[in-house]
Amino acid sequence: MTDPVVSHGPPPRRAWVEHVMGMPVSIHVRGAAADSALTRQAVMAAYEVFHDLDRVFSTYRADSDLMRLRRGEVDLDACSPLVAQALALGEEAARRTGGAFTTSLPTADGGLALDLTGLVKGWAVDRAAEQLRPLARISFCINAGGDLLVGASAGLPACGPGAIDWRIGIEDPADRSRIATTVSLTAGAVATSGTAARGAHLYDPATGCMVGRTGSVTVVGPTLLWADVWATALFVGGGAASRAFAREAPGYRSLGL
Repeated sequence: MTDPVVSHGPPPRRAWVEHVMGMPVSIHVRGAAADSALTRQAVMAAYEVFHDLDRVFSTYRADSDLMRLRRGEVDLDACSPLVAQALALGEEAARRTGGAFTTSLPTADGGLALDLTGLVKGWAVDRAAEQLRPLARISFCINAGGDLLVGASAGLPACGPGAIDWRIGIEDPADRSRIATTVSLTAGAVATSGTAARGAHLYDPATGCMVGRTGSVTVVGPTLLWADVWATALFVGGGAASRAFAREAPGYRSLGL
């Protein structure tokens, strides 16, 4: 997991947190307009993006589009258009990772079923960020269960005087009370996959088994959707996944712990 390491000095800052999609989602805003009415409205709109996707993709809500589709109660045309978009993203992720990422995941009865939550979390953060980008004079960090995206208003510089930098702490998977390393960003995403926080919860489609090895993989890049996909693929996959990453993920870098 990753957490933003933040300072208490200027510029002004504000933070919100809600529990949605089965996890805490915090939105941190820094800058001259951090506490403006427009910023607060944009943050509420960003949270609504999470609630909308939860209504469509949750595997814990019997009435979600995903669960109704899995039970055969509706066909794809009767679902939100977001489902077809997510299916296309899932197919692309499987192709780009050489099959190390999959949207067919184990169920409680021992079978496999469509489960898009592995990519929807990152996608939701990327989509929620679009509610914040038009704001003036702010930088933001959206943290969804430990994976996060940093962004800023178009007018803020990416480096030098006036830039707002976020220091992201990467947990040591062998000792979760310790920060193993940090990443500094003014824009970009950080996602970590591993077993330290949730045990053997990641599925390897090549072996048909959950992965129980120790350690973690962190991926840094432009979007959280693909950072999260690649972090999962690199953790469960072997050399083939690493070669696919080198070939298919320009602009992204990985950190193994």
